[in-house]
Amino acid sequence: MGCKSNQFESFVIIENLINNNFIETKNIEDADFYILNSCTVTHKSDNEAYYLLRNVKHKNPNLKTVITGCVAQIEKSELLKNDFIDIVIGNDEKLDFSKALTHALKNNNTSISDIMKLKNFNKAILEDTTKTRASLKIQDGCDNRCTYCIIPFARGKSRSADIDFIIEQINNLSRHSFKEVVFTGIHIGQWGKDFGLELLDLLKAVEERTTIPRYRLGSLNPLEITDEMLTFLSNSEKFCPHFHLSLQSACNKTLRSMNRFYTVEYYLEQIDKINQIFDKPFLGSDIITGFAGETDEDFEITRCNLEKSGLSQIHTFPYSIRKGTIGADMPNQVDEKIKNKRADIIKAISAIKYKEFLLKNIGTTQELLIEKHPDKNSGFIKGVTRNYLTIITNSKDNNLLNTLQKIEITEIKNNKLYGEII
Repeated sequence: MGCKSNQFESFVIIENLINNNFIETKNIEDADFYILNSCTVTHKSDNEAYYLLRNVKHKNPNLKTVITGCVAQIEKSELLKNDFIDIVIGNDEKLDFSKALTHALKNNNTSISDIMKLKNFNKAILEDTTKTRASLKIQDGCDNRCTYCIIPFARGKSRSADIDFIIEQINNLSRHSFKEVVFTGIHIGQWGKDFGLELLDLLKAVEERTTIPRYRLGSLNPLEITDEMLTFLSNSEKFCPHFHLSLQSACNKTLRSMNRFYTVEYYLEQIDKINQIFDKPFLGSDIITGFAGETDEDFEITRCNLEKSGLSQIHTFPYSIRKGTIGADMPNQVDEKIKNKRADIIKAISAIKYKEFLLKNIGTTQELLIEKHPDKNSGFIKGVTRNYLTIITNSKDNNLLNTLQKIEITEIKNNKLYGEII
């Protein structure tokens, strides 16, 4: 469940277990263990985790259910009070899962990371993946204390992988024929601060010391995108012009109550700057609706600012009260129906902006990484451009999988782009 860091770590868990003589099965009836790598960013994700565990325990009462990830880290021993949970494993232990599982079985069914001990980056290595584009975790934890967020308490302080480790992993992925790597982490903009470096230092090293043709960045705080970084990235032959900005609100009053240290005016200027510097960059964002104290007037400010912004797509979700955060105790909590209604309004804005972004790309020639086998219905193959567009091609050639091709984007049908390989 959850973020790209969790997705990466889930592949590491699977690989670790297989390398230690476990056998993966998709059949619940055959399983001895059911492992859920959980997310706790919202109450909804907590409840979804509990539903999945209850459901699988009902289908096979004899298997042992194992929960790891951020719910496990936050709730700890409280989870074991539930009869549908057998084993709880903390965030740090999960990257050597077979060892943690053995320890948990021998020690009262629990193996929890001490959050105060999460000081060093755990160098998770993924040797194999079925995906065409590889993910590489470069950072973990977060030093911010946003009033809505529980994640720093689940992941600990920000800590970074060192440059040499990252470069080694990228070149290893390149040797194994990967054409693109996606940098993941809980807050990758904080990479390097624990040893006196900045994210730009890493990006320069990637440019100079790796053979990977493409790399893509995860979510960034607007304050972490400097003019120097934009100038460097605009001249890079490897960087994919795809930015995901962690905005959270488009109202200054709400941003202050969230403990976010930038203004709407600042990040709107940043968005305009990125659109001017790069050719049709993809600009995604996150927006929370209905945070504590957000009035109708506050939301109207957010709506107007998002409509005039140069964003390509907006990921939005209603505010979820998280026990243990400052936001949970704030007055003037917003009614759930109002939160959801506001989220629907932002989703509608996002749909318009995304359609406009797709239309802007028709008639352009771009580099496409072929990453999908032929579609069951059309037989055509799919790929992703540097600016994060999925294109359905006019080709049915399976030999093109995991190759870089030039493609002319020719048309749009049902919000899907089609193109011809040149």
